[in-house]
Amino acid sequence: MERNDFVLASMSTTGRQAFTPVQVQKFFFLLDQNASSSIGGPYFSFSAYDYGPFDKEVYHALESLEKVELIEILGSSWGRTRLYRVTENGLRDGASHLAKFPKDIRNYTQSLGKWVLSLSFSQLVSSIYKEYPEMRANSVFQD
Repeated sequence: MERNDFVLASMSTTGRQAFTPVQVQKFFFLLDQNASSSIGGPYFSFSAYDYGPFDKEVYHALESLEKVELIEILGSSWGRTRLYRVTENGLRDGASHLAKFPKDIRNYTQSLGKWVLSLSFSQLVSSIYKEYPEMRANSVFQD
Protein backbone atom coordinates (compact mmCIF):
# COMPACT_ATOMS: atom_id res chain seq x y z
CA MET A 1 0.00 0.00 0.00
CA GLU A 2 1.26 3.48 -0.84
CA ARG A 3 1.88 5.85 2.07
CA ASN A 4 -0.77 8.38 0.98
CA ASP A 5 -3.34 5.58 0.70
CA PHE A 6 -2.43 4.47 4.23
CA VAL A 7 -2.76 8.04 5.53
CA LEU A 8 -6.11 8.59 3.84
CA ALA A 9 -7.51 5.22 4.94
CA SER A 10 -6.41 5.79 8.54
CA MET A 11 -7.80 9.30 8.78
CA SER A 12 -11.10 8.25 7.23
CA THR A 13 -11.83 6.04 10.25
CA THR A 14 -12.78 9.11 12.29
CA GLY A 15 -15.15 10.60 9.74
CA ARG A 16 -14.52 14.27 9.16
CA GLN A 17 -13.18 14.99 12.63
CA ALA A 18 -10.17 17.31 12.54
CA PHE A 19 -6.77 16.42 13.99
CA THR A 20 -4.39 18.96 15.51
CA PRO A 21 -0.72 18.69 14.57
CA VAL A 22 0.17 16.81 17.76
CA GLN A 23 -2.79 14.46 17.33
CA VAL A 24 -1.95 13.61 13.72
CA GLN A 25 1.73 13.03 14.56
CA LYS A 26 0.94 10.75 17.51
CA PHE A 27 -1.81 8.94 15.58
CA PHE A 28 0.59 7.95 12.81
CA PHE A 29 3.40 7.20 15.26
CA LEU A 30 1.20 4.74 17.14
CA LEU A 31 -0.09 3.19 13.91
CA ASP A 32 3.47 2.72 12.66
CA GLN A 33 4.51 1.22 16.00
CA ASN A 34 1.57 -1.12 16.45
CA ALA A 35 -0.15 -1.90 13.17
CA SER A 36 1.52 -0.79 9.96
CA SER A 37 3.69 -3.88 9.49
CA SER A 38 0.45 -5.79 8.80
CA ILE A 39 -0.21 -3.54 5.80
CA GLY A 40 3.24 -2.90 4.34
CA GLY A 41 4.65 -0.33 6.75
CA PRO A 42 6.15 1.35 8.60
CA TYR A 43 5.37 4.40 6.54
CA PHE A 44 7.28 7.03 8.51
CA SER A 45 10.58 7.50 10.36
CA PHE A 46 9.71 9.14 13.66
CA SER A 47 12.33 10.62 15.93
CA ALA A 48 12.22 12.24 19.36
CA TYR A 49 11.44 15.94 19.04
CA ASP A 50 10.08 18.82 21.15
CA TYR A 51 6.80 17.07 21.97
CA GLY A 52 7.68 13.46 21.35
CA PRO A 53 7.66 11.46 18.12
CA PHE A 54 7.74 13.59 14.99
CA ASP A 55 8.25 13.10 11.27
CA LYS A 56 7.79 16.02 8.86
CA GLU A 57 6.78 13.50 6.20
CA VAL A 58 3.39 13.21 7.93
CA TYR A 59 2.73 16.83 6.96
CA HIS A 60 4.09 16.29 3.45
CA ALA A 61 1.68 13.37 2.94
CA LEU A 62 -1.25 15.47 4.19
CA GLU A 63 -0.27 18.40 1.96
CA SER A 64 -0.01 16.06 -1.02
CA LEU A 65 -3.51 14.74 -0.30
CA GLU A 66 -4.78 18.29 0.06
CA LYS A 67 -3.61 19.08 -3.49
CA VAL A 68 -5.95 16.39 -4.81
CA GLU A 69 -8.76 17.53 -2.49
CA LEU A 70 -8.85 14.41 -0.32
CA ILE A 71 -7.59 16.17 2.83
CA GLU A 72 -8.57 19.63 4.01
CA ILE A 73 -6.07 21.74 5.95
CA LEU A 74 -7.79 24.39 8.05
CA GLY A 75 -6.09 27.41 9.59
CA SER A 76 -2.68 28.76 8.77
CA SER A 77 0.85 28.23 9.90
CA TRP A 78 0.95 31.83 11.19
CA GLY A 79 -0.49 32.18 14.65
CA ARG A 80 -3.27 29.58 14.48
CA THR A 81 -3.03 25.86 14.80
CA ARG A 82 -3.62 24.00 11.60
CA LEU A 83 -6.25 21.28 11.59
CA TYR A 84 -6.32 18.27 9.28
CA ARG A 85 -9.42 16.36 8.20
CA VAL A 86 -10.64 14.28 5.28
CA THR A 87 -12.95 15.78 2.68
CA GLU A 88 -16.14 14.08 1.50
CA ASN A 89 -14.19 12.65 -1.46
CA GLY A 90 -11.46 11.63 0.96
CA LEU A 91 -13.96 9.66 3.03
CA ARG A 92 -15.07 7.72 -0.02
CA ASP A 93 -11.55 7.04 -1.27
CA GLY A 94 -10.28 6.36 2.24
CA ALA A 95 -12.99 3.74 2.78
CA SER A 96 -11.89 1.86 -0.34
CA HIS A 97 -8.28 1.76 0.92
CA LEU A 98 -9.40 0.91 4.46
CA ALA A 99 -11.20 -2.17 3.10
CA LYS A 100 -7.72 -3.55 2.26
CA PHE A 101 -6.70 -3.47 5.94
CA PRO A 102 -7.20 -6.71 7.89
CA LYS A 103 -10.30 -6.45 10.07
CA ASP A 104 -8.32 -6.27 13.34
CA ILE A 105 -6.18 -3.42 11.95
CA ARG A 106 -9.28 -1.54 10.76
CA ASN A 107 -10.77 -1.86 14.25
CA TYR A 108 -7.51 -0.82 15.93
CA THR A 109 -7.14 2.21 13.63
CA GLN A 110 -10.68 3.36 14.34
CA SER A 111 -10.29 2.90 18.11
CA LEU A 112 -6.91 4.62 18.10
CA GLY A 113 -8.28 7.61 16.16
CA LYS A 114 -11.11 8.07 18.63
CA TRP A 115 -8.71 7.76 21.56
CA VAL A 116 -6.20 10.26 20.14
CA LEU A 117 -8.96 12.76 19.40
CA SER A 118 -10.41 12.41 22.90
CA LEU A 119 -7.25 13.52 24.72
CA SER A 120 -5.93 16.96 25.49
CA PHE A 121 -2.48 17.96 24.25
CA SER A 122 -0.84 17.22 27.61
CA GLN A 123 -2.71 13.93 28.13
CA LEU A 124 -1.66 12.70 24.69
CA VAL A 125 2.00 13.69 24.97
CA SER A 126 2.22 12.31 28.53
CA SER A 127 0.71 8.98 27.48
CA ILE A 128 3.21 8.66 24.63
CA TYR A 129 6.12 9.40 26.97
CA LYS A 130 4.84 6.83 29.46
CA GLU A 131 4.68 4.07 26.83
CA TYR A 132 7.69 5.20 24.75
CA PRO A 133 10.14 6.93 27.14
CA GLU A 134 12.81 7.13 24.45
CA MET A 135 10.61 9.69 22.66
CA ARG A 136 11.15 12.10 25.56
CA ALA A 137 14.85 12.52 24.68
CA ASN A 138 14.59 16.01 23.08
CA SER A 139 11.40 17.13 24.78
CA VAL A 140 10.58 20.65 25.85
CA PHE A 141 7.31 19.40 27.36
CA GLN A 142 7.06 19.08 31.13
CA ASP A 143 4.33 16.83 32.43
